[in-house]
Amino acid sequence: MTHLGGPGDDQAKGSGDGPEAVALEIADAVESLANLWSLSAQGAALRLSPHQLRALRALEVAPGLNLTGLAERLDIGLPTASRLCDRLEAAGLLERALHPRRRREVRLSLTAHGRHVLGDVAERRARALGAALAVMEPGERDALSRGLRAFLATRPREAPFPGDAAPDA
Repeated sequence: MTHLGGPGDDQAKGSGDGPEAVALEIADAVESLANLWSLSAQGAALRLSPHQLRALRALEVAPGLNLTGLAERLDIGLPTASRLCDRLEAAGLLERALHPRRRREVRLSLTAHGRHVLGDVAERRARALGAALAVMEPGERDALSRGLRAFLATRPREAPFPGDAAPDA
């Protein structure tokens, strides 16, 4: 992996602005962002693992998922998803309820406390990211924003999950 802006960089061979070189730079930036994300989430009153946060976020985006749907979205096995939900339910962050029309299906949803915890984590992450962006020059922030918008424009709105149909080409 390359290291941005330091002596002895593992620069990609060839053009410094080719897709492979830029991909290495972005990978470093994403790793740094993931660390910032994780550290800011750990500052929340309730410490949750990255898996637990991903599960809560998945339920925030798609309320009413069943256990199979959650497992697919997180790309984990059903037993792992069940234990994860057991811990989140015990912490008061999610609740299980029978599906109104399918008696054997259990729907998962966030509790008010779960939504509050996710909001707290999102707020902490936004502050941490804002502090990092504040030390950048305005032109650098603008360039980063334009680049991210261009990148997002090339991606599907929602990343496909295992078992989902591929987006039309």
